[in-house]
Amino acid sequence: MADIDNFEKFKEWIEGSDNIVFFGGAGVSTESGVPDFRSVDGLYHQHFKYPPETMLSHSFYVSHKKDFYEFYREKLLAPNNGPNAAHKKLAEWERKGKLKAVITQNIDGLHQAAGSKKVLELHGSVLRNYCEKCHEFYDLEYVSDMANADKDGIPVCQKCGGFIKPDVVLYEEGLDLNTMEEAVAAIRNADVLIIGGTSLVVYPAAGLIDHYRGKKLVLVNRDPTAKDGVADLIVRGSIGEIFSKLP
Repeated sequence: MADIDNFEKFKEWIEGSDNIVFFGGAGVSTESGVPDFRSVDGLYHQHFKYPPETMLSHSFYVSHKKDFYEFYREKLLAPNNGPNAAHKKLAEWERKGKLKAVITQNIDGLHQAAGSKKVLELHGSVLRNYCEKCHEFYDLEYVSDMANADKDGIPVCQKCGGFIKPDVVLYEEGLDLNTMEEAVAAIRNADVLIIGGTSLVVYPAAGLIDHYRGKKLVLVNRDPTAKDGVADLIVRGSIGEIFSKLP
């Protein structure tokens, strides 16, 4: 469990604020069974035919769609994983009017599954997919069902036969500017900014912390981050366990 003094101060800040913003990364979802990338057991430390960074790049998607979708379906789709205590607490705060936005680097849709409405997805979502040819929308179930794929396992559009691409930000692709602008505004206007489950090494997302103007920046993480020096409060431990004990 986190240091008791830091945790008690964290509770006080939560109880006293109705302008909280949460910015989270892969560590928020690992406790729901969703694999991360950089931890010891993460995808970057596993052996595949190609490096994960390569398989999740735009150029690889264009040139190796079959291999892309094999990796994507096996490692990035987790339709049976449910939200954990952290997801649920954030949704509860939003319903109470305390939380103004969730900003996430995750693509799993677990914040929405927990009931959160204002979710800014910096890297897109596996729940959204679209035909590259006619832009018809498809959900996760359609893409997961091999009956909707061609002989190479690539999902194809019912209307025009075009290939379907997940609405996720791949390496070599830029982040959505409108989402980034909303995230910057939310962070800049926050009273309490909570950053959880992220190593804060992936840019430009990690640079969002620099827009915070308040004095209640809380880092909730198992391990140290590159931004520990700018935090007003650091709470170490399991994010699910910590959030389950917050008011």
